[in-house]
Amino acid sequence: MTDTTRTLDLGVAGMTCASCVSRVERAIRKVPGVAQASVNLATESARVVYQPSAQMEAQIRRAVRNAGYEPRAAEESLPQDGSPWTGFAPVALGLALSLPLIVPMFGDLLGYHWMLPAWLQFVLATPVQFILGARFYRAGWHALKAGTGNMDLLVAIGTTAGWALSVWLWLADDGQHLYFEASAVVVTLVMLGKWLEARAKRQTTSAIRALHALRPETAHVLQKNGDEADLPLAEVLAGDRLVVRPGERVPADGLVEQGETHVDESMLTGEPLPVPRGVGARLTGGSINGEGRVVMQATAVGGETVLAQIIRLVEDAQAAKAPIQRLVDQVSAVFVPVVLVIAVLTLGGWLLAGGGWEAGLIHAVAVLVIACPCALGLATPAAIMAGTGVAAGQGILIKDAEALEIAHRVDTVAFDKTGTLTVGRPRLVAFVPAPGVDEPQVLAFAAALQGGSEHPLARAVVQAARERGMAIATADALRAVAGRGTEGVVQGRAFLIGSLRWLDELGVALGELSGRAQALQGEGATVSALVERTHEGLALRALMAFADEPKPGAGEALALLRARGLHIVMISGDHRAAAVAMARRLGLNDDEVMADVLPGDKASRVADLRRQGRVVAMVGDGVNDAPALAAADVGMAMGTGTDVAMHAAGITLMRGDLQLVAGALDISHRTVRKIRQNLFWAFAYNVAGIPMAALGFLSPVVAGAAMALSSVSVMTNALLLKRWRP
Repeated sequence: MTDTTRTLDLGVAGMTCASCVSRVERAIRKVPGVAQASVNLATESARVVYQPSAQMEAQIRRAVRNAGYEPRAAEESLPQDGSPWTGFAPVALGLALSLPLIVPMFGDLLGYHWMLPAWLQFVLATPVQFILGARFYRAGWHALKAGTGNMDLLVAIGTTAGWALSVWLWLADDGQHLYFEASAVVVTLVMLGKWLEARAKRQTTSAIRALHALRPETAHVLQKNGDEADLPLAEVLAGDRLVVRPGERVPADGLVEQGETHVDESMLTGEPLPVPRGVGARLTGGSINGEGRVVMQATAVGGETVLAQIIRLVEDAQAAKAPIQRLVDQVSAVFVPVVLVIAVLTLGGWLLAGGGWEAGLIHAVAVLVIACPCALGLATPAAIMAGTGVAAGQGILIKDAEALEIAHRVDTVAFDKTGTLTVGRPRLVAFVPAPGVDEPQVLAFAAALQGGSEHPLARAVVQAARERGMAIATADALRAVAGRGTEGVVQGRAFLIGSLRWLDELGVALGELSGRAQALQGEGATVSALVERTHEGLALRALMAFADEPKPGAGEALALLRARGLHIVMISGDHRAAAVAMARRLGLNDDEVMADVLPGDKASRVADLRRQGRVVAMVGDGVNDAPALAAADVGMAMGTGTDVAMHAAGITLMRGDLQLVAGALDISHRTVRKIRQNLFWAFAYNVAGIPMAALGFLSPVVAGAAMALSSVSVMTNALLLKRWRP
């Protein structure tokens, strides 16, 4: 979505199959000003991107209604928790009326040939056909008015034909077998299948419902006089002081002002253990406070909280269509008309073969019933919803379905070094002044120059100066030189501090300190230099060596990826010797290191890997990683990093555990496999079932059972993903 467009999430009631999805999308896209429309059968919802204009949302809703469906609020489309038997009453009535009709069929199998009286069959079947089955007539009529077809139309035509044939045979009193059981049982089986499907939908959406449930309804706002006032969460403002009691959910994002506690963030990050939080620590809305009463100041509320962003990401992923869905859309656009033609050809073929009207019509009915495209419409969205939902519960947020589908093809994983593979909190481990230079004085100059920077190396210099009790002066005329360092004026003297690569570009020689610099780099340290601008030129004043530590578990995570057959690359701005030393500590080979890479060049290195034919996932966490994350086939941002990096990435890892990278690739692989399995079975039911029904090998009752089973099996197969753990 751009700044000139808006997004509307809309519930759509009455959809039953892939053809319905196509019809709703076409209707919405015909509205002038609509840029995109994506309809999800599993959630019965639509996401519309449009150009703002007067009454635009009303026009979109009207288009949905004119297409034969019921527009409603987006939150109403989310299947709600309830009794497992919710909505079963009509199905139970259908089963009660249909069961007596099929009992004689079991008698035939045992050699007892008997039938219910024709009038009793009529009495039992007619309410099922026209009262319980009225929904099929309504939806089928709307489809006809729109010039298309859907599952309801196929069921309505097929069962009505079976019922009408039975009435005609009864009135003709020719003593032949009646087919009331076929029409009644098919209607009942379809209803049973839709009820089972609805139960499965409630399970596929359990993750998003659980995230919504993390929001408490009220917050304890601390007044100026010290009293507490309970206010609805929607009325809490940024800056409010909130009281969070033991066992309560944190109502908003903020900082602890008073108290100490442990916080359970497992539903947000997948981290199983409570984490300690004291004064100054961050609290995330939706997490559960432990044993301590704390007072916090709200810094983000409503849609700006981390929880709201997580919900938005999960909803976006579940609303999006995977690229593989295009095949389903193309098939569903012509599916129902083709099935109607096949049914007519079946009737004609049996007539030409001498089978008679009765046999031809019954086999045509079987074709119409078994060819329902329900499973096609559910195959992809059901798997995506289950996969993204279970991943979110484990701390892996998948931004869109395209990232989910591409991730399973990744063969190369590129990692930023600092803050991703390492802890990201380097320490100043060596300060080497040039000969004849006063060490405390130049360290104070370096700290002054770095005092206003948030760069990890700059913070390390400032921290070292403070540990020595130095007063840090304020630098003037500060200027950051991208990818190289900083320059400025301290107490009237001009300095620059930056990488050795910058010194080479400026023509500054290390002189007597050259050997020391090489030794420090060989030990894995990152080496920078302090240079003073004098009337005679640039003069080296000191070398600074910084050391970082590998992130806990990083080596094991990389080994896990290598065990999956993936190529690993570490991208670093460090001198090659320092980068290689850290890589070896992580278990990487020298040829898996890209060193001396400027921040702006990371994206081009990722692009180089892609030009080699590799499918690349880039893992990073900083602002300077955002271009590389966007340049990769799949960007993975560590949730401990910046918002910019998260927005540029297709997948966000909500905690710093690098093993989640392998987890993200694994859930992608498993979800895509489920999608393919679902599509295979959805197509297989029709490819095998339609010819068998046309040739007379399937009765309408068996065809109805197979059709209902196809949708239920697709949903059940997708739900198996809920058992996944990284």
